Amino acid sequence: MLGSYGWNKLLTQPNGEYEPGAFDLRGKIPRPTALAAFIRETVSKQQCHHPLAATDGWWLRETRYMHEPRLKNIKMKTEDTGNPILIVGKRGTLGKAFARVCEDRCLNYSLISRDDCDISDPASVERMIDHYKPWAIINAAGYVRVDDAEKECDKCFRDNTTGPQNLAIAAQKKGVRFVTFSSDLVFDGQQSQPYVESDSTNPLNVYGRSKAQSEEIVSRENPEALIIRTSAFFGPWDEYNFVHHVRKSLSQFERLPVAHDIIISPTYVPDLVHATLDLLIDGEKGIWHLANRGALSWSELAHEVADRFGLDKSLIDPVSKSEIGYLASRPSYSVLGSERALILPTLEDALRRYKEDEKLFERKQGHAA
Repeated sequence: MLGSYGWNKLLTQPNGEYEPGAFDLRGKIPRPTALAAFIRETVSKQQCHHPLAATDGWWLRETRYMHEPRLKNIKMKTEDTGNPILIVGKRGTLGKAFARVCEDRCLNYSLISRDDCDISDPASVERMIDHYKPWAIINAAGYVRVDDAEKECDKCFRDNTTGPQNLAIAAQKKGVRFVTFSSDLVFDGQQSQPYVESDSTNPLNVYGRSKAQSEEIVSRENPEALIIRTSAFFGPWDEYNFVHHVRKSLSQFERLPVAHDIIISPTYVPDLVHATLDLLIDGEKGIWHLANRGALSWSELAHEVADRFGLDKSLIDPVSKSEIGYLASRPSYSVLGSERALILPTLEDALRRYKEDEKLFERKQGHAA
């Protein structure tokens, strides 16, 4: 009922994680999960209407018998029954990550691009929902180039504010669960302790303003929406992140200027995606902060990466953010904490798993080639 430790590795390996049961104990008070609702409805109504209630659990899948060396040669099959999770953002880091994790978890999903739906057009959004008939929509699309946003304000607000607004309104109208993403850049950096969900926003740049306005509009138009604030994510499945940039630059013996006066809470993409799916399945709503527990500067993160991959730290040049010459202003401190629950593991644990997952991913890519 209260969860368990280690069963994600069947008690056969160290570093097993906590997994909630009917209640999640990682917050200030036990939080009911989808399993609690399932038990309640099954007892009182003899049935459960959760979209995933009819799908097979992991214990009914053949892959439960297979050790990791065999699993890497098997393509997991998603459940093809029931309504899908609709993932918007086919070409982006988050969209691809959600598709990968949904496949690993055997969750039925559809991944769509701008060519499939223009989320800035309300009619296009409604047609998309009518066509796919999803039980949930994950908005993993958006404008992500923080400095370019200063010159492309209209485009940034169209992708980060108007698009989520249209999705939120349509999801509310159709009775579909909805999750979208925001950023630590909605804060001004004047605090010296981690920001929590109820802290006031005061963005310093166009990108941050587009996200803050999106939060306000989505919350108003769809009170059931789940809004995830996250920060500086990195992962093993693509090259478009700071950690990969550090590895590539140092591997090529290039000098690397990195800001020492911007303090962040980096977020491991697999952790972010799994936690978001859990909250979505549990029916959570409102603003949640999801970032790995830990705070460090960009230059300290670069040194951590160099240490873990045996790269030359002397090539890292800690400089001030003013010396880097960012076009968009950045908060000096934007670490994310939470007053709801600290769901993600520590940054140290995430970096350890990143190295392991990167090696596994490279082996799988080599095998596929």
